[in-house]
Amino acid sequence: CFCGPPQKNLSPRGGFGHNKYRWGVGRGPHPAGRGPPRSPEVRRDVPLPNDIMKPLEAALVGAKGRMGQAIKSAAEKCSGLTIAAELGREDALEPALQACAVVIDFSTGATEEVARVCARLRKPLVLGTTGLSAEQKEAVAAAAREVPIVFAANFSIGVNALFALARRAGELLGEGFDREIIEMHHRTKKDAPSGTAKRLAEILQETSGPIEPLSVRAGDIVGEHSVIFAGTGERLELTHRAGSRATFAQGALRAARWVIDQPAGLYNMEDVLEL
Repeated sequence: CFCGPPQKNLSPRGGFGHNKYRWGVGRGPHPAGRGPPRSPEVRRDVPLPNDIMKPLEAALVGAKGRMGQAIKSAAEKCSGLTIAAELGREDALEPALQACAVVIDFSTGATEEVARVCARLRKPLVLGTTGLSAEQKEAVAAAAREVPIVFAANFSIGVNALFALARRAGELLGEGFDREIIEMHHRTKKDAPSGTAKRLAEILQETSGPIEPLSVRAGDIVGEHSVIFAGTGERLELTHRAGSRATFAQGALRAARWVIDQPAGLYNMEDVLEL
């Protein structure tokens, strides 16, 4: 799993090859006539195996939702992170968050409280809830002055590549091309346009006027976003289609591993991926 800790090459004798990670340094047999081999000397100045391989413990808020289930499933396959607390609407946040190293929130309606508790407890936060009100966004911004927060409309690596490509295409094509954004999701998705479509609109507005994305809610579509640049005699389309929520879940776990080493501030997946 990409979200796990760096792997070290094993030496032929079964120990870690790099001296920094050796937790037992034995003395070899004495030359003949100088007595029996001495017992190994255990070094206390390096981590023990359990410390090195211990997974990052995360609290998952919104564990019963679609994305919460996808994150739980992805974490089960990830040696570098484990979901130590699963929280729903009725659960008390503070005791569970206190015991974890990082918080992942994909809940609905709990964003402000989660942000405030994370700031108070100094817990890094990965936030994937979309459709936030101005008040909720202000609560997130206030918390980001105390702790690092990755707040992203979409945690897919492919979608974040789409953001970068759309920005570059907008710069190259200029005002001679009309721009449109079309997004499609399953019929039960509440917010429209999607957070991803809003982010695309923000990016395109850097080189053009305001754009209002077109939204479609139908069937069980996981997520599809298209950016259209239409000129005279030619048209460029950039499209991302998600076939599974697993791609979003893997991105969220990657963000959780990244955010714990950052100073306080508000980040997005483009920061995580260094785009």
